[in-house]
Amino acid sequence: MSGVPFVLELGTEEMPAGFLVSLEHQLASTLQQALEDTRIEAAGLRTASTPRRLMISCPDMSQHQQVVEELFIGPPWKAAFGPDGQPLKPALGFAAGHGVTPDQLFAHDTPKGAYAAVRKQVGGGRSVDILPGLLAEIIAGLTFPKKMRWADGDTAFGRPLRWILCLLGSDVVEVSFAGVSADRMTYGHRVMGWGPWNIRDAGEYFTVLADQGHVVLDSQVRRETVVAQGNDLATGIGARIVWKEGLLDEVVQLVEHPVPLLATFETSFLELPREVLLTSMEQHQKSFGVEDGSGKLLPYFLTVINLRPQDEALVRKGWERVLRARLEDARFFFHADCRASSATWLKMLESVVFLAPLGSMGDKCRRLECLTGMLAERFMAGDHDAACRAGLLAKVDLVSEMVKEFAELQGAMGGIYARRQGEAEQVAQALAEQYLPAGPESPVPASRLGALLALADKADTLVGCFGLGMTPTGANDPYALRRAALGICRIIMEHGLRLNLEQLLADAQQAYGAAAWKVDVAQSRLKLMDFFAQRLKAYFQGQGVPTKIVDAAVGAGYSDIWALRARVEALLRFSTEPEFTAAVQTFKRAANIIRKQAMDSVDGPNLNGVCDEALLIEPQERALAQAWKAIIPRWDEMAAQDRYVDMLALLLEVKPVVDDLFDHVMVMCPEPELRRNRLNLLKSLVDRFDILADFPALQV
Repeated sequence: MSGVPFVLELGTEEMPAGFLVSLEHQLASTLQQALEDTRIEAAGLRTASTPRRLMISCPDMSQHQQVVEELFIGPPWKAAFGPDGQPLKPALGFAAGHGVTPDQLFAHDTPKGAYAAVRKQVGGGRSVDILPGLLAEIIAGLTFPKKMRWADGDTAFGRPLRWILCLLGSDVVEVSFAGVSADRMTYGHRVMGWGPWNIRDAGEYFTVLADQGHVVLDSQVRRETVVAQGNDLATGIGARIVWKEGLLDEVVQLVEHPVPLLATFETSFLELPREVLLTSMEQHQKSFGVEDGSGKLLPYFLTVINLRPQDEALVRKGWERVLRARLEDARFFFHADCRASSATWLKMLESVVFLAPLGSMGDKCRRLECLTGMLAERFMAGDHDAACRAGLLAKVDLVSEMVKEFAELQGAMGGIYARRQGEAEQVAQALAEQYLPAGPESPVPASRLGALLALADKADTLVGCFGLGMTPTGANDPYALRRAALGICRIIMEHGLRLNLEQLLADAQQAYGAAAWKVDVAQSRLKLMDFFAQRLKAYFQGQGVPTKIVDAAVGAGYSDIWALRARVEALLRFSTEPEFTAAVQTFKRAANIIRKQAMDSVDGPNLNGVCDEALLIEPQERALAQAWKAIIPRWDEMAAQDRYVDMLALLLEVKPVVDDLFDHVMVMCPEPELRRNRLNLLKSLVDRFDILADFPALQV
């Protein structure tokens, strides 16, 4: 393909950092598909963004559509042409509609008979004429977490649109959107190279923007610049930067010309806990902490400014002044909190509402005291008192001055204050870990007590909200219940806890006492279990497990989440075996027969899984009964030890005998006693392998 460069740049007011990555993906995928649909060849599409621009380019785009030959089918041949071969009205209309003469039509055979048809070459249009409408539609289709309108316009966009640059080679692509028409002008950095800059050809866009506009367009280059220069600055003082990936991603999308700057703060502020110092820097100043080789914070911080200043010392002083004010506040709150006690805070929690019909945070702490203690009796022998203490103190830091100011420090400050007030280390650590995991990529609590407290806290919130009918709908989940349910699942799996999920939820409901529920307790628990089933399916599918494997494993039960994961792994391994498809078909057939009969008013109630050997008259059913009788003790032993891989191997061992039964014996025979006996033989198998998987759900 021989083409020319293409570039589209949307210039906006500062776009939120969190919008940009998604916008790049949207723009790349939609334009790629649109070009394919319109048969415009384009190689090497590339996107980039800064806070003030969204760009997509291509070094080699065809200036014309591809020309292809297409077949167009019209009316039936008999209706289009008379017996004498003369074109009738349908043929004349069809030919005129396609710009050909009737003699260019031919008979095209189809399964429904011959139809008038014509072959035409289509395409070949100029790309510069096709792109305006195509691009306007793509721009209008971009989605944002939030949109805004500006001036008197009706158009909604992420932020007000200020300019559009769009060139195909040296030609302006005349796309318009929101009252802004494309031209060949771009704008650079607000201070260092505002412009406007005239781009004569799409190929010189990058050079002009970098050299004259002083814009670092590629976010990866901005990231590498920040990291490399930041590390150099830290090395100069014998230290290292406390890089935080999420913050680094955000900072990179806040600047067009990144310049790392190392600043200082007073050494006296180092008396503040590490978490407080880093939060003050990261959350409010978008800056990074600096530590020595042993991990101790130093009185420095690294910030990233959006220009190369004439007076760097003056800029540094401004940043230091702002952080100093933050740290002064933090120190005041910290000292005030250190004079308080957990007993005082517990009393204050009585006036803090949890959920209006469900009492106060003090009530919640007493429920957590009870529920965490119950969990500890099973999973932390000898630590019952510590578990109860952790539950009781779980929310006291919510009324601390520090957490009122820095809400993101909830939990962390609870652990810090607990240590200062002489609480056991495992209690302090549990308080710090209670909100974990905070997301799908966040770690679970490292300590066992932290894991149990997190389970209790999340279960308490879930049963409370479901009991009030406050369930997530669509994307609306104000109480983060999906995250809470997934957190419970991950904690159970990663800590290897063998507990009954339904019992955990029942215990959490019981801890509420005589709460004024809006939803019946049993019904609420059923909804919660279904809610967990959906979260577990989404979790395993997100891990790359095929949907049919997940559905089969969950269908066999999921109250024991640890066992569910073990079954998923065993089924996934089993699915790679050559005999997998045939085995599934065999046991799916057996399961379907039994499930159908369970609803049968004649045989269903009489099936108990016990067959009478005296009624086994066919050699194939006798062989199956003998083989299965020999396998049952091994099966039960493996089931007790959760050896799911070995249990699936046993199914392969019995499969040939089951196949032989289906091939030679009529299970649903007319004789009632023989039929029920054969069904009971199959039910004995199905009842046992149902704990492995819902075989009909495998859909093979």
